[in-house]
Amino acid sequence: MSEKLTALLSHTDRKILFVGIGNLLRQDDGAGVYISTRISETANIKVITPEVSIENYIGKINSTDHDSLVVIDCVDMKKPPGSFDLIPVDQVSDLTFNTHNISLKKLSEFFRNEVLILAIQPETIAFGENLSYIVLEACNKIVKLINKKEVKNGR
Repeated sequence: MSEKLTALLSHTDRKILFVGIGNLLRQDDGAGVYISTRISETANIKVITPEVSIENYIGKINSTDHDSLVVIDCVDMKKPPGSFDLIPVDQVSDLTFNTHNISLKKLSEFFRNEVLILAIQPETIAFGENLSYIVLEACNKIVKLINKKEVKNGR
Protein backbone atom coordinates (compact mmCIF):
# COMPACT_ATOMS: atom_id res chain seq x y z
CA MET A 1 0.00 0.00 0.00
CA SER A 2 2.77 2.44 0.78
CA GLU A 3 4.44 1.65 -2.55
CA LYS A 4 2.17 4.06 -4.46
CA LEU A 5 2.81 6.86 -1.97
CA THR A 6 6.55 6.14 -1.97
CA ALA A 7 6.56 6.17 -5.78
CA LEU A 8 4.77 9.54 -5.87
CA LEU A 9 7.17 11.01 -3.32
CA SER A 10 10.20 9.69 -5.23
CA HIS A 11 9.60 12.17 -8.05
CA THR A 12 11.72 14.92 -6.51
CA ASP A 13 10.83 17.37 -9.27
CA ARG A 14 7.09 16.97 -8.61
CA LYS A 15 5.25 19.51 -6.46
CA ILE A 16 2.65 17.87 -4.25
CA LEU A 17 -0.12 19.61 -2.33
CA PHE A 18 -1.50 17.51 0.53
CA VAL A 19 -5.00 18.48 1.69
CA GLY A 20 -6.17 16.96 4.97
CA ILE A 21 -9.92 16.66 5.37
CA GLY A 22 -12.15 15.09 7.97
CA ASN A 23 -14.11 15.67 11.14
CA LEU A 24 -12.02 15.68 14.33
CA LEU A 25 -15.14 14.89 16.36
CA ARG A 26 -15.79 11.59 14.51
CA GLN A 27 -12.79 9.56 15.71
CA ASP A 28 -10.99 8.00 12.70
CA ASP A 29 -12.60 10.50 10.33
CA GLY A 30 -9.99 12.91 11.71
CA ALA A 31 -7.14 10.87 10.16
CA GLY A 32 -6.65 13.23 7.22
CA VAL A 33 -6.41 16.23 9.53
CA TYR A 34 -4.07 14.37 11.90
CA ILE A 35 -1.72 13.58 9.02
CA SER A 36 -1.80 16.97 7.30
CA THR A 37 -1.02 18.86 10.51
CA ARG A 38 2.13 16.75 10.94
CA ILE A 39 3.55 17.06 7.41
CA SER A 40 6.68 19.20 7.18
CA GLU A 41 6.46 21.55 4.22
CA THR A 42 9.38 21.70 1.81
CA ALA A 43 10.00 23.36 -1.56
CA ASN A 44 8.01 20.54 -3.23
CA ILE A 45 5.53 19.62 -0.49
CA LYS A 46 2.79 22.02 0.60
CA VAL A 47 -0.12 21.40 2.98
CA ILE A 48 -3.61 22.80 3.49
CA THR A 49 -5.94 21.51 6.23
CA PRO A 50 -9.56 22.49 5.53
CA GLU A 51 -11.01 19.81 7.86
CA VAL A 52 -14.72 19.49 6.90
CA SER A 53 -14.95 22.44 4.48
CA ILE A 54 -12.79 21.60 1.48
CA GLU A 55 -15.31 23.34 -0.80
CA ASN A 56 -14.35 26.65 0.88
CA TYR A 57 -10.69 26.12 -0.11
CA ILE A 58 -11.07 25.58 -3.87
CA GLY A 59 -9.54 28.98 -4.71
CA LYS A 60 -6.66 28.55 -2.28
CA ILE A 61 -5.95 25.03 -3.53
CA ASN A 62 -5.96 26.13 -7.17
CA SER A 63 -3.71 29.11 -6.43
CA THR A 64 -1.11 26.93 -4.69
CA ASP A 65 1.62 25.79 -7.09
CA HIS A 66 1.43 21.99 -7.42
CA ASP A 67 1.52 19.16 -9.95
CA SER A 68 -0.47 16.67 -7.87
CA LEU A 69 -3.21 17.28 -5.33
CA VAL A 70 -3.41 14.52 -2.70
CA VAL A 71 -6.56 14.65 -0.61
CA ILE A 72 -6.04 12.75 2.65
CA ASP A 73 -9.26 11.29 3.99
CA CYS A 74 -10.87 8.45 5.89
CA VAL A 75 -12.58 6.14 3.37
CA ASP A 76 -14.52 2.91 3.76
CA MET A 77 -12.64 0.71 1.29
CA LYS A 78 -13.95 -2.54 2.83
CA LYS A 79 -10.40 -3.34 3.99
CA PRO A 80 -8.94 -3.95 7.47
CA PRO A 81 -8.80 -0.84 9.70
CA GLY A 82 -5.59 1.10 9.24
CA SER A 83 -5.19 0.04 5.61
CA PHE A 84 -4.35 2.89 3.29
CA ASP A 85 -4.03 3.37 -0.42
CA LEU A 86 -3.29 6.14 -2.90
CA ILE A 87 -6.02 6.06 -5.53
CA PRO A 88 -6.99 8.23 -8.50
CA VAL A 89 -10.12 10.25 -7.81
CA ASP A 90 -11.96 8.58 -10.71
CA GLN A 91 -11.84 5.29 -8.78
CA VAL A 92 -13.69 6.54 -5.71
CA SER A 93 -17.24 5.96 -6.97
CA ASP A 94 -17.51 2.64 -5.12
CA LEU A 95 -16.05 3.95 -1.86
CA THR A 96 -17.88 5.61 1.00
CA PHE A 97 -17.12 9.06 2.40
CA ASN A 98 -19.55 9.33 5.27
CA THR A 99 -19.02 12.80 6.65
CA HIS A 100 -18.79 15.11 3.64
CA ASN A 101 -21.37 17.35 2.06
CA ILE A 102 -20.06 16.84 -1.48
CA SER A 103 -18.43 13.83 -3.11
CA LEU A 104 -14.71 14.12 -3.69
CA LYS A 105 -15.15 12.90 -7.26
CA LYS A 106 -17.57 15.76 -7.99
CA LEU A 107 -15.42 18.25 -6.10
CA SER A 108 -12.31 17.20 -8.05
CA GLU A 109 -13.85 18.72 -11.18
CA PHE A 110 -13.07 22.15 -9.67
CA PHE A 111 -9.33 21.45 -9.38
CA ARG A 112 -6.91 22.14 -12.19
CA ASN A 113 -4.37 19.34 -11.70
CA GLU A 114 -4.20 15.62 -11.06
CA VAL A 115 -6.24 14.63 -7.98
CA LEU A 116 -5.36 11.57 -5.91
CA ILE A 117 -6.96 10.32 -2.72
CA LEU A 118 -4.78 9.05 0.12
CA ALA A 119 -7.51 6.89 1.65
CA ILE A 120 -7.27 5.49 5.18
CA GLN A 121 -9.64 2.71 6.26
CA PRO A 122 -11.29 3.69 9.56
CA GLU A 123 -12.05 1.38 12.45
CA THR A 124 -14.81 3.69 13.68
CA ILE A 125 -16.28 7.07 12.83
CA ALA A 126 -18.44 7.25 15.96
CA PHE A 127 -18.52 10.49 17.90
CA GLY A 128 -15.31 11.00 19.85
CA GLU A 129 -12.08 12.93 19.58
CA ASN A 130 -9.35 10.28 19.44
CA LEU A 131 -8.17 8.13 16.57
CA SER A 132 -8.31 4.38 17.14
CA TYR A 133 -4.93 2.84 17.89
CA ILE A 134 -4.66 0.98 14.56
CA VAL A 135 -5.53 4.09 12.52
CA LEU A 136 -3.15 6.22 14.60
CA GLU A 137 -0.34 3.76 13.79
CA ALA A 138 -1.19 3.93 10.07
CA CYS A 139 -1.29 7.73 10.19
CA ASN A 140 2.13 7.88 11.82
CA LYS A 141 3.50 5.53 9.17
CA ILE A 142 2.14 7.82 6.44
CA VAL A 143 3.61 10.93 8.08
CA LYS A 144 6.95 9.16 8.39
CA LEU A 145 6.88 8.25 4.68
CA ILE A 146 6.07 11.81 3.67
CA ASN A 147 8.51 13.49 6.06
CA LYS A 148 11.05 10.67 5.69
CA LYS A 149 11.65 10.64 9.45
CA GLU A 150 10.28 9.20 12.70
CA VAL A 151 7.01 10.54 14.11
CA LYS A 152 6.07 10.68 17.79
CA ASN A 153 2.57 9.66 18.78
CA GLY A 154 0.53 12.57 19.96
CA ARG A 155 -2.52 14.65 19.44
